[in-house]
Amino acid sequence: LSLFRFTMKRLFSTSRSTVDSKEMKKFHLLADKWWDEEGEYSALHSMNDIRVPFIRDTLLSMRNHHELGNPLVGLKILDVGCGGGLLSEPLGRLGASVTGIDPLEDNIRTADWHKSFDPVLAKRVQYKSSSLEEVVEEAVETFDVIVASEVVEHVADLEMFIKCCYQVLKPEGSLFITTINKTQLSYVLGILLAEKVIGIVPEGTHEWEKFIPPEELQHLLESSGFSVKAVNGMLYNPLTGAWSWRESRSLNYAVHAVKCGSQGEWDYTEPSAEPQHQEPPATTSTRL
Repeated sequence: LSLFRFTMKRLFSTSRSTVDSKEMKKFHLLADKWWDEEGEYSALHSMNDIRVPFIRDTLLSMRNHHELGNPLVGLKILDVGCGGGLLSEPLGRLGASVTGIDPLEDNIRTADWHKSFDPVLAKRVQYKSSSLEEVVEEAVETFDVIVASEVVEHVADLEMFIKCCYQVLKPEGSLFITTINKTQLSYVLGILLAEKVIGIVPEGTHEWEKFIPPEELQHLLESSGFSVKAVNGMLYNPLTGAWSWRESRSLNYAVHAVKCGSQGEWDYTEPSAEPQHQEPPATTSTRL
């Protein structure tokens, strides 16, 4: 095991990085805005209404037992690109031990500041200014769960990002991703409308070229040692400020994947939902 850890440390201690410096500059300007529920991150606040139950219920279906009131107790969760802690905090309140990482120190300061108002979170949630590949150097097969919500469309090297996730997860560990499909509709609604017309997302937040179709993400996951268990469409209604699950994945979608490995305490039950029709990815030639 020590030789394996040394090898992994050497592998990821390279000049390659998942962190995109351009993206860092964007989010630096908004580091103090995370907890304004009516501000730039209002859509992420309301996303908790569906992404937290999705994570919780999926994990509960995989466990043989759970503690009433603290259903995720005993699970170690890594929240990658945690920002100000919008997802880390509710997962911590469900009993999990959460480590939130973000390469932007200002985001970590905001997260620590907000966590300080809830003594319940003091021992359950910790934050660290770090990239994912830095975590690999010290935490091989450490976490039961990784969440990367609205993150993969901002990373510099998605393939390396997924490989890093694989390394820090325990065998049969779960990876949850929410992101945006690369379609004409996502360009019109996600960038033109959301950023430039309505302004519910700060202008320049997203680059359409970095969006990823679910088929492509699934292929990357499976070629990196994951088994994809669910791909669910999501929709945000700017009029009501609410998210809902949808059959269509043409805009936002959520993925649950499991690291292939030896069966531990997990007893996974396949979701009852039928596999949904995959839409063909849009190409750059169809961009508006």
